Amino acid sequence: MAPARCANCHDADPLDFDFGYAYQPIVDIRHHDIFAHEALVRGPAGESAYSVLSRVNEANRYRFDQACRVKAIQTASSLKLPSKLSINFMPNAIYKPELCIRTTLEAARTYDFPIDRIIFETVEGEEVEDGKWLANVLREYQRIGFLTAIDDFGAGFAGLNLLADFQPDIIKLDMALVRGIHASHSRQAIVKGVARMADELDIKLIAEGIEEADEYACLKDLGIYLMQGYLFSKPLFNNCARPDTLSWPALQ
Repeated sequence: MAPARCANCHDADPLDFDFGYAYQPIVDIRHHDIFAHEALVRGPAGESAYSVLSRVNEANRYRFDQACRVKAIQTASSLKLPSKLSINFMPNAIYKPELCIRTTLEAARTYDFPIDRIIFETVEGEEVEDGKWLANVLREYQRIGFLTAIDDFGAGFAGLNLLADFQPDIIKLDMALVRGIHASHSRQAIVKGVARMADELDIKLIAEGIEEADEYACLKDLGIYLMQGYLFSKPLFNNCARPDTLSWPALQ
């Protein structure tokens, strides 16, 4: 069942806390370029994501989700972000996707950020009981012209059943599959299979959480070319990376 409409969707009080964003690049190792930046919520002075997310509850979840979209786009525009923008969203905050997207479309127009450069990415840790509802939300976003991404593929709801109902533009491998992949035959076999499936479905595949050069080298050998992680750049608060500021691994 779709989440019920929030009683405070219109004329609601503003949030009683502030927040900011850090931007982490998703790199394309084929061209030594940046494919996208993921907007990661932080406190107003760069504090941890937890300091903000711990204040989100049922009463303010919709307002927070809407405010996040606007601020992510506004900040990206002010930074002249040279890539696509990946915004995490909360499926449980949405009661009707075609209505809840209006604020995002208005922000994109106001700050002159093309919607075909915006990726909507399912937020990490957001449990969704109804996978078909999530597929419907993503399908509507895709119809409007946004790119869509499934985070943590292979964990929880972000699995094969969801992919059978909806094919997003991007899937992001669960970090548990990436960590130590160079020393794990089983992880390599799973990622190889996911990569083959993604290729057949015309879905881009991103490996996130890469911290070691050995992980990078193994993923590269498996044909993964979109990567994200501390090996390249930590999230930058109120700033974004450029290709010449990244730490590119020596192995090419």
